[in-house]
Amino acid sequence: MARTPPKPKLFNGRDHSWMQFNRRVLEEAEDPGNPLLERVKFLAITASNLDEYVEVRQAGLMQRIEDGYREPGYDGLRPQESLDVLTADIHEFVAAQYRCWNQHLLPELRKQGIRLLEWNELSAHARDFAQGYFQREVDPLLTPISIDPAHPFPRVINKALCLALLLRAKRRRSGPQVLGVVTVPRALPRFVRLPCEDGGFDYLLLQDLIAQNLAGMYRGYEVLSCAAFRVTRNSNLYFEEEESRSLLETIRVELHNRRKGDAVRLEVETGAEAEIVERLRVNFELDASQVCHGDGPVNLSRLMFFYDDVARPDLKFQPFTPKPLLLSRKSTGIFDELRHRDILLHHPYDAYDPVVEFVRQGALDPAVVTMKQTLYRTSQDSPMFQALIEAGATKEAVVVVELMARFDEASNIRWARSMEDAGVQVFHGVVGLKTHCKLSMLVRRDEDGVTRRYCHLGTGNYNPVTARFYTDLSLLTSDPQITERVHMVFNYLTAHAEIDDYRPLLVAPLTMAESFLGLIRRETEHAKAGRPAHIVAKMNSLLEPSVIEALYQASQAGVEIDLIVRGVSILRPGVKGLSERIRVRSIVGRFLEHSRIFHFANGGNDEIYLGSADWMPRNLFERCEVVFPVRDPAALARIHDEILPAYLADTVKARLQQADGSYIRASKPLKDAWLFSSQDFLIQLAEGKADLEAIPGPAGVKARLGSAQRRADAAD
Repeated sequence: MARTPPKPKLFNGRDHSWMQFNRRVLEEAEDPGNPLLERVKFLAITASNLDEYVEVRQAGLMQRIEDGYREPGYDGLRPQESLDVLTADIHEFVAAQYRCWNQHLLPELRKQGIRLLEWNELSAHARDFAQGYFQREVDPLLTPISIDPAHPFPRVINKALCLALLLRAKRRRSGPQVLGVVTVPRALPRFVRLPCEDGGFDYLLLQDLIAQNLAGMYRGYEVLSCAAFRVTRNSNLYFEEEESRSLLETIRVELHNRRKGDAVRLEVETGAEAEIVERLRVNFELDASQVCHGDGPVNLSRLMFFYDDVARPDLKFQPFTPKPLLLSRKSTGIFDELRHRDILLHHPYDAYDPVVEFVRQGALDPAVVTMKQTLYRTSQDSPMFQALIEAGATKEAVVVVELMARFDEASNIRWARSMEDAGVQVFHGVVGLKTHCKLSMLVRRDEDGVTRRYCHLGTGNYNPVTARFYTDLSLLTSDPQITERVHMVFNYLTAHAEIDDYRPLLVAPLTMAESFLGLIRRETEHAKAGRPAHIVAKMNSLLEPSVIEALYQASQAGVEIDLIVRGVSILRPGVKGLSERIRVRSIVGRFLEHSRIFHFANGGNDEIYLGSADWMPRNLFERCEVVFPVRDPAALARIHDEILPAYLADTVKARLQQADGSYIRASKPLKDAWLFSSQDFLIQLAEGKADLEAIPGPAGVKARLGSAQRRADAAD
């Protein structure tokens, strides 16, 4: 009797997938094809990414283990098994980071006259300058501490750089060694710029400058040894939203609160005295596996300083000017334009100014009687923030603020209070749900006497700064159906007033999950009937099991599926009998890919949706999200014929996910690989230096996508 073949494993591990993502970012730091200071920036980003990962994800695994949670994850590993694998991956990754710094970036920086010097390399003039800087700027901020019965170990702030010292009292040379701690001031740059006669850029680590002056701070002690260290603490306040709802119901709140703030990682420079490392490890109650040694500056995320401080534009990406929005000649302004057509903007290739102007004009135009806005992340100096402040004085202004945007709570609370003081009605959304949707609505009494709603719906935050290097999409519209449903979403956020049907919008946590599953099932039925069936979905992360299983079923029915997932993807593509028609690619390049696009061929009657949500449990069930349709023929054609084909043709910055969760360069499986960068092409297109004919690619991809422009022309 023939044995039934085993059911293939359905999912890869989330933590493994995240580590693969950060390795792709590290590849950009290692890539000599990128400008040197951009490579330094990418290395800094990997360190910042890893910090957040450790204080949320690794801390979360430790928390689950303490809580007694033993259920396996997506990949079948139990929490302790996952933590063991993750810890090994982190150590391997940290070693790769420092290899990149020491073997690639540091030598190249020196060749370019950008030198990070040791104290013994400094000229007499540079030493005098550094000492003067120490006396003026550094010493007044320092508080040396020695650990003894009268002075317990200080509370070390999360991710603060410190120096640990082994000390011995000069009067008792045979006495015990004492541990000393000095916190490096956060208010100062980690690198001290030194005078350089040859026009180069010379720097000294601030910690090295402090180390040279320790004897003066610890008079009466002999400094035996010194090492820089840094502690990462549990910020697991956010972990619950990362997980499935069943996990939320399992873990007890009091145990979360007990663990929050405990140390989860100790970073210390390579070469640190073993006695220092051991005393720190014991004090922070860490296992040896939680100690990371770095052969270079502790906290590589601070290398971002060089990108900002070194005035060498030749070592950065060439700047470009985003394409401005040009209104039709007959239009009298943005509102007149929107009464005739929708406007689709692709940032940063299209300027973000029209979005800012939309809000600003809403505040200044006396015909606008009501403004409503969601804000997840922005800055207090943002022109949009200032416009909302002005609106509070003259019209009905409502802002829904997300106070729990990760690591931004304090700033969000400050500017929320400022808006309240200005007369803006500030709400905090639905209790228990993050407000992550990107919506702006103006109600205007138009010149023809009709009161209309005008809306901006987007995939990214209302932040003009990040809009320069995040790829996002904006839709400006006066479509009555869309704008009326946006109004209903605001009612849900301010009064928890639900309706049964938000179509044409998909709204989480109310209708979005089932709507997406329905769209995937519809594509499956088209394939079974022999009609055109194709799904292209672009997002940041793919984690929701029910969506992945629906995609597997669609693939088995004959649906071609192309997924563009920047970060985490636990789907297993290309598995025979499971996902043979699914391809997953990740693009990591100059800009952070942040837009979410969902295309369904729908038997030849294509539908495209944009929005704020990834296919993750938190987006579909634990947040207020909005996904919206693209209806304007020109906007639809642009996504069909320009944006999606460019991403699917990328062979320079795209990597293809393999069934085991690893990634290979997109050019590797191609015999005659063309070199095509989607981001470079889209820049050239915005500058008028390229056209759509420049997009290469297999005929099959273009055939599946079809041409929305041709369909739009035929409809006309």
